[in-house]
Amino acid sequence: MAETSTLPTGFGELEVLAVGMVLLVEALSGLSLNSLTIFSFCKTPELRTPCHLLVLSLALADSGISLNALVAATSSLLRRWPYGSDGCQAHGFQGFVTALASICGSAAIAWGRYHHYCTRSQLAWNSAISLVLFVWLSSTFWAALPLLGWGHYDYEPLGTCCTLDYSKGDRNFTSFLFTMSFFNFAMPLFITITSYRLMEQKLGKSGHLQVNTTLPARTLLLGWGPYAILYLYAVIADVTSISPKLQMVPALIAKMVPTINAINYALGNEMVCRGIWQCLSPQKSEKDRAK
Repeated sequence: MAETSTLPTGFGELEVLAVGMVLLVEALSGLSLNSLTIFSFCKTPELRTPCHLLVLSLALADSGISLNALVAATSSLLRRWPYGSDGCQAHGFQGFVTALASICGSAAIAWGRYHHYCTRSQLAWNSAISLVLFVWLSSTFWAALPLLGWGHYDYEPLGTCCTLDYSKGDRNFTSFLFTMSFFNFAMPLFITITSYRLMEQKLGKSGHLQVNTTLPARTLLLGWGPYAILYLYAVIADVTSISPKLQMVPALIAKMVPTINAINYALGNEMVCRGIWQCLSPQKSEKDRAK
């Protein structure tokens, strides 16, 4: 199916089209909401703060995931991968970079919020910029390793999108998986849970806590956990024993994360939401400023 219009093993034509439609909805939803977040940051001076820079970085990462999903959706609707093997490597690399940047970006926001709410000092621009640079450079580094031979990108079971190849479950994949997962899933998850738990302990009783302290960690677990379980299963057993349809479920779940993050970090933030509204109604905002 990678190069031809032949249906992949385990999928009917309607099932391929259904996956394509789901990916299309997820892609357009994530792109729309995260684009509004990015646009509001650029147009609203009040949002240009160190803490909101972390949210902007996450919105950029999630927009990348949605663009990756849009390519996969287009290929699924075409019922073939039209970009060749080099395109598959590029698609896998781009998707992996933005996925890791999204996971680590959520942890950076959690730490930034802890620093903002639980210390007397405000998050400095130097710290925020350093965090953003670290997130993207680290994500690029880990995503580049499969291109250099540690790990490998290949087609998903549907054959219309590409990701880290887990089908072999060999020593190369196993060593990369456990090392990468520790630094890019376990550690960010630990930072996220710990930061919000400390915030709850310090500010929960006072009623001054203005952020959702449970949704970010749940999003990481439920959004990326299925991929982690699938990869772990590929290490300890024969992944071909899992049906191709079931193997596609983690990818579909992960593509929902950009929309959930946008709702949580942008639409759930009063200042960002106000900035988005000002961008959508510029005439009204100009009248308010004149008054």
